[in-house]
Amino acid sequence: MKLLYFDCFSGAAGDMILGALIDAGLPLDALKQALGSLGVEGWDVSADRVVKCGIAATKFRVHEHALAGAGDASAAQPSGHRHYHIAGIRKRIDQSALSDAGKARAKALFDRLAEAEASIHDMPVEKVHLHEVGALDSIVDIVGAVFALEWFAADRIVVSPMNVGSGTVKTAHGVYPVPAPATLRVLGAAPIYGSVIPLELLTPTGALVLSGYADAFGPMPAMRVDHVGYGAGDRDLEGTPNVLRVVVGEETTPTSAMRVVVIECEIDDMNPQIFGALMDRLQSAGALDVCYSAVQMKKNRPGTLMTIVARPADREAIVDLVFRETTTIGVRFTEMARECLERETVAVTTPLGSVRFKVARRDGRVFNAQPEFDDLVRLAGEHGRPIKEVQAVAAKAWLER
Repeated sequence: MKLLYFDCFSGAAGDMILGALIDAGLPLDALKQALGSLGVEGWDVSADRVVKCGIAATKFRVHEHALAGAGDASAAQPSGHRHYHIAGIRKRIDQSALSDAGKARAKALFDRLAEAEASIHDMPVEKVHLHEVGALDSIVDIVGAVFALEWFAADRIVVSPMNVGSGTVKTAHGVYPVPAPATLRVLGAAPIYGSVIPLELLTPTGALVLSGYADAFGPMPAMRVDHVGYGAGDRDLEGTPNVLRVVVGEETTPTSAMRVVVIECEIDDMNPQIFGALMDRLQSAGALDVCYSAVQMKKNRPGTLMTIVARPADREAIVDLVFRETTTIGVRFTEMARECLERETVAVTTPLGSVRFKVARRDGRVFNAQPEFDDLVRLAGEHGRPIKEVQAVAAKAWLER
């Protein structure tokens, strides 16, 4: 499965997302062509190589050449940027060259933002003026991100917890603490954290796109890396590169399998009393498992097959112990994979007392739960009950816990 992993250790913004994806292989010309289909005049984009704290990254920029005088744009704001209402944005998206799925995704993102702004300002959605993300550069960032993520055609997108920074941010409505109200509203279930950097690191645009596309949040999954891209932000932070990292590759299936070595030999000429003490010594030396099986050997003599499972690093010590403590003159060993269920001990209260259960799980699902036999023996003795009755009581308590 093709995987995109966004590492937001220094926050995220729309321009950083596009910069990272361009750095990871997205053709700039294809992006320009897709954005040009929005039918908005007076702007251009560029992608330049910059260095942030020693990390080479791509800086994506939107260059606005003229102000809108009519149409679906509002009057110029004091900042000199054009801003659009939700109806105008949806109109531009509908006439773009995005795929039908891309148009639906882009409009859904802007609808989420409009609903967030409407909720924050307690007003109808149709009257919402998207001050921050309704700006032309942010529209380009969001629509561009939709096109870029379609171009990569990832099967899964995973996003790390997002660094929001700290301090305050100046918005069209005043100064607010970081993260900005719109950022918090569009995050949904996305995990965030603050840092000592006194700046806004996660913008509404970055939060909107990443939370809207993430299939999962958390640490980097097991994967084979094909490309790495760094998208630069506007800031120059001391000691921290202001970049968003995207890792592109193939997701590999996580497994609990571990490498082990299986050591075997047959013995037919040793005092059987030694096998008990030998098992204890092997386990003390690091053996993961030891078992004995009855076999028939040469000259029709009964013998014992000794099988030892150990870590490859412990093989030499285990083999040395076998030669030293037994009568065998040779062993064979094979390396292989071993996969085990996750195991834990859980104490369960029963009418007769506490019983420890050995519980085996996989991916959260319980496959086995067995009471500790020593506990059953102890309770049977304390209450004068047969062990099988105590076992039945414990099993019932486990099921009804």
